[in-house]
Amino acid sequence: MEQGARASKPVRIVSVVSSDGLLVEAIQEAANAPTPLVVGHHEEIAIVPDWTDQGVRHVPVSAAHNLLKHRAVRLPGAPRDYENVEALFAEIEQYASRYLLLSPAFMKIAASYVLLSWVYDAFNELPYLRFRGDYGSGKTRALIVFGSIVYKGFFASGASTVSPIFHTLDSFKGTLVFDEADFRFTDEKAELVKILNNGNVKGFSVLRTQVTASKEFEPRAFSVYGPKIVGMRSSYEDRALESRFLTEEMSGRALPSAIPISLPETQEKEAHELRSKLLMYRLRERGNAKIKTEFVDAQLEPRMNQVLLPLLSIAPTAEAREAIRGDAARVQEGVISDRTASTEGQLLAVIAPALADEDRSALPLQEIVTLFVERFGSE
Repeated sequence: MEQGARASKPVRIVSVVSSDGLLVEAIQEAANAPTPLVVGHHEEIAIVPDWTDQGVRHVPVSAAHNLLKHRAVRLPGAPRDYENVEALFAEIEQYASRYLLLSPAFMKIAASYVLLSWVYDAFNELPYLRFRGDYGSGKTRALIVFGSIVYKGFFASGASTVSPIFHTLDSFKGTLVFDEADFRFTDEKAELVKILNNGNVKGFSVLRTQVTASKEFEPRAFSVYGPKIVGMRSSYEDRALESRFLTEEMSGRALPSAIPISLPETQEKEAHELRSKLLMYRLRERGNAKIKTEFVDAQLEPRMNQVLLPLLSIAPTAEAREAIRGDAARVQEGVISDRTASTEGQLLAVIAPALADEDRSALPLQEIVTLFVERFGSE
């Protein structure tokens, strides 16, 4: 009897992609409202209290869940129709422009990233989005505005401990929206960097040790793969990590009179309506989302192409793709500049011309030292 009861116990879910491509999503029309499930694919959609698959009954995450109750995670409402992808993209830009002052190019990048977040699980790699600036520059508002419309946006800040972030990303599998990502303490920063280093490629879990009910230590893998939008004041020392960010430098300029000083209550209502349309976008487009190799840029390094291709494949307009490529070129230029400025880069800058000029296959160490000192000794 006990085993039968255990077998029939329903499984709580937030979202599922079944083996035949069926999509299941928990929805919520308002704070503390019930959380039914949307089950569907393309235009065949049903809203149901539960869903059974292979004899297992699934029910939605409870509306009483702490993260939903405190609006730390935002779910969409019932799917709403939209004209076409280009019109939806324009609606995202218009919504963000009402509350933010961003460069036109980055507005298109951010709007493309919102679309990508709703189908991210169809891809194996992802870039990250970042708003960087000092306090008062508007980066936190940017996180709120875009974090409110991304797929299952999960809001956290530098005041959070890192452990619940691992758990939430693993269980909700949504978009991490992280403010003040410049951790002051080294151990916390190291933990966050683990999430960022492992979170843009599918299949790389983070291993952590947990204490079981029997007081034994047990390793557990946490999946941290997914879109991430970060707000911070500076940069990370790891250049490989830095190369994964598409960044807008927030200047803190005075807002035009058309942009409100404080976000109005209507902002959340607009965001909720957009999330509902974006859920319909996911139902229609998730099965069609794939890498479009024609967008490979020969001017970019292979790793940069790998990270950017999902975003380029989703961006619905040529202008958006051009903005993405422009930002990527600036990131790559910075990476190359840093390599050249490093001691290793300077050493290569000395050795390569000397070998070419003399047509030699080797140089004496003393000659290398002399050439290096002559060129870079003053530094």
